[in-house]
Amino acid sequence: MIRLYNTQTRTKEDFNAINRGEVHMYVCGPTVYNYIHIGNARTFISFDVIRRYFMWRGFKVTFVQNVTDVDDKIIKKANEEGATAAEIAERYTKAFIDDMHAVGVLDPDVRPKATEEIPEMIELVQRLIDTGHAYEAAGDVYFSVRSFPEYGELSHRDIDELESGHRDLRASDVDGIEDRKRDPLDFAVWKAAKPGEPSWKSPWGMGRPGWHIECSAMSRKYLGLPLDIHGGGADLVFPHHENETAQSEAAWGTKFANYWLHSGMLQINAEKMSKSLGNFLLLRDVLKTTKPAVLRMLMMQTHYRSPLDFSQDRLEEAAAALERIQSLVARIDWAIENAQDIPSPLDTRTIVNRTRETRNEFIFAMDDDFNTAGGLGVIFTFVGELNTALGDKTVSISDVPVLRSARDVICELMNVFGIDLSQEATAEGDYPVEVVDLAAKVAGYAGADAHEAVDALLEARTKARAEKNFAVADAVRDGLTGLGFTVEDTPQGPRVTFGD
Repeated sequence: MIRLYNTQTRTKEDFNAINRGEVHMYVCGPTVYNYIHIGNARTFISFDVIRRYFMWRGFKVTFVQNVTDVDDKIIKKANEEGATAAEIAERYTKAFIDDMHAVGVLDPDVRPKATEEIPEMIELVQRLIDTGHAYEAAGDVYFSVRSFPEYGELSHRDIDELESGHRDLRASDVDGIEDRKRDPLDFAVWKAAKPGEPSWKSPWGMGRPGWHIECSAMSRKYLGLPLDIHGGGADLVFPHHENETAQSEAAWGTKFANYWLHSGMLQINAEKMSKSLGNFLLLRDVLKTTKPAVLRMLMMQTHYRSPLDFSQDRLEEAAAALERIQSLVARIDWAIENAQDIPSPLDTRTIVNRTRETRNEFIFAMDDDFNTAGGLGVIFTFVGELNTALGDKTVSISDVPVLRSARDVICELMNVFGIDLSQEATAEGDYPVEVVDLAAKVAGYAGADAHEAVDALLEARTKARAEKNFAVADAVRDGLTGLGFTVEDTPQGPRVTFGD
């Protein structure tokens, strides 16, 4: 049974889908006025893994993620660049999708854009007015917070304390917005048009939707109510998700979402990320120097609800951890390829049992509120056991099915995290072109293929060692080491591994 932490109840609960075997999941998407930063990426990667895990466990997942393509920030950016809001939104929507693909996040099943769902938003606003939960004022429409007694239950905030925090708003209100409200806590669900801004015709005049109303309208349209799961970053709990809940439940008279999941915030070197501190990192800039699999590995090492400290040291640790798993997979591949027709030197019964247990232990960890750190711990334990079991042994042909099964389970579990070890192995196996020059110099290789060059180097080293020509043997070893590789001597012959 999958258990997840529900922000609304502040407890772990058994997950019970509305429709057996299905998950209807809505995760708030970006406001497209700039490239996404690494903190945004943490949220999107976290929910990508949650989605992948549900799918791996056999659920049919319908995943909806919106794009907010009309907003004050988009309008401001357009004015600064002398462009239209639509042009800004289109540019950064494409950039967002490109960034998600680059880091291996699956496309949502539906990606609605706010500007294409205006009729549904107008319908929802009108319903709020008709049911006495919203009112029109000078072309704006506001949700009456006090008309919804349950307001504050998601974010666990007291409405009277919220009111005290709004007392100074009227004095600082330059546009007269607060004077149009009946209560300072009320929030806009429709905004009257201003000159030069995008606007749509409505019963209250030309205008555009408020931010919160967008997700309420789109989630209901594509998933129905209640949602199984609504997710987003912890910074959205209040006011965005609180307001979504209030207007949706007030309008439709039914629960909005059964489970609320929120990812923790990201820090840079133990400090809050901000432009003023000069530690504001865009995802696409991080990916210029960091492999997507390493970034995902770093994020999997911390539970999705916990704060995540992002630093160069943490990235290097994640890279080393990933390399340890990759090396074991490559070692098994090598052992399988070079298996001999000899009696088995392995305790295959134990490997078979531990392969099955590893899968079950992984499920146990991930069923506990998607504990990726625990899941990784299970994988690392198995990797260590397999390394010990293999030792420096030459494996038997009869061991191949057992080893292949163990390897496949490791790859399968890592794929739940969005890390495809087969792709990573292919990428790692692309030797740098410098090995061709090294092979030409040391081994007399005359071709241009990097893989052939490595084979020529290893052949030259083997011959040199047999002839006790240690100068050539050392030149091969030192040359490959200088390129970031290690020559490992095995009973089956030498092989090249990556790193130390």
